[in-house]
Amino acid sequence: MEYRRLGRSGLKVPALAFGAGTFGGRGELFGNWGTTDVAEARRLVGICLDAGVTLFDTADVYSDGASEEVLGAALKGSRDRALISTKTSLPMPGDDGGSSRTRLLTAADAALRRLDTDHIDLFQLHAFDAGTPVEEVLSTLDDLVRAGKVRYVGVSNFSGWQLMKSLSAADRHGLPRYVAHQVYYSLVGRDYEWELLPLGLDQGVGAVVWSPLGWGRLTGRVRRDQPLPDGSRLHRTASYGPPVPDEYLYRVVDTLADIATETGRAVPQIALNWLLRRPTVSTVLIGARNEAQLRQNLGAVGWELTQDQARRLDEASTTTAPYPYFPYQRQEAFARLNPSAVA
Repeated sequence: MEYRRLGRSGLKVPALAFGAGTFGGRGELFGNWGTTDVAEARRLVGICLDAGVTLFDTADVYSDGASEEVLGAALKGSRDRALISTKTSLPMPGDDGGSSRTRLLTAADAALRRLDTDHIDLFQLHAFDAGTPVEEVLSTLDDLVRAGKVRYVGVSNFSGWQLMKSLSAADRHGLPRYVAHQVYYSLVGRDYEWELLPLGLDQGVGAVVWSPLGWGRLTGRVRRDQPLPDGSRLHRTASYGPPVPDEYLYRVVDTLADIATETGRAVPQIALNWLLRRPTVSTVLIGARNEAQLRQNLGAVGWELTQDQARRLDEASTTTAPYPYFPYQRQEAFARLNPSAVA
């Protein structure tokens, strides 16, 4: 397993990390693919640790806290070999969420109890709270770090201005800087590249990629001119994730299938390997409902796509940039002043 710095920090994380959203299995969304079986979770965690996958990501809202509980139980006896990342800010049963001082302190203590640990290695805000001053948020995170409850801090699903405002305030007041941004990024979801990727390069913020298989669309089971497989979770969960136009999806899937034939690799392995080549990507979260899925995803490392194969995937997945990025993508005079980080 390759290990990388998490942004501009001293923390090293594996190129592949395990997304524990599959643990818990409660609620309308997570009930479609989760498990409450601690023994099964412990087996998957063991496979990860043996493969060098030492970072496990969860959130308080995943199965209303059950994901953290199952992960904590699964890591019993192996905590010293693992890094735990969790998130907060979204509403939980009985509260309105947010990132106020009271909410963050309460949420951190609750997460520590559910995870059955004395510290969280990476504590992330799940969403930007426009109603709480960024200085209040950062000073509270500073208190959590100083208390030893949290080691590093990050965010998830922030826009560029929200992240940059927070980083500027951190620099101005000597408060903890976000070193990670958990983002949606895949071959069928490249919006991250327009603003957040250049920001990450400039500010030293590493990408922790969620849903790298495009919300289940790049598993190899979705193909052109074929019905959606009966067992696909997309039947029930497609509306929860970012939309993908059909023709765009099939153009990418066709290219993935061709490269799979050339390499003898599975479609998900190729999609994940492409992501691991992208700038700012510190780690890619893989989820798995069972051992077979997990072992297949672990096969995404230890080899590389050729330059030609990567180029073909780039071309198949390229979309027209929105304004104000369009001229920098399409016009040479603009591009010379601000060259693309992924060209």
